[in-house]
Amino acid sequence: MLEELKKQPKVVGVKQTKRALGDGKAARVFVADDADPRVVEPVAAMCAERGVPVERVERMKDLGNACGIAVGSAVAALLR
Repeated sequence: MLEELKKQPKVVGVKQTKRALGDGKAARVFVADDADPRVVEPVAAMCAERGVPVERVERMKDLGNACGIAVGSAVAALLR
């Protein structure tokens, strides 16, 4: 699951993920379970409205590593 983030086009972070969702470019969104719900719930709601699947990741650090960044990430999206 996270291997796809290493190899395919993606965006990382809440702002970029929301922008990709709004533009119809997000194919799948990854959300970290340990992220602040106030941060990730609006993204999850956008996914539900647009029919974009959401994958849960245990830790922000794991999601950040999969995206190739040195810090944790609350959300990331694979692009179409």
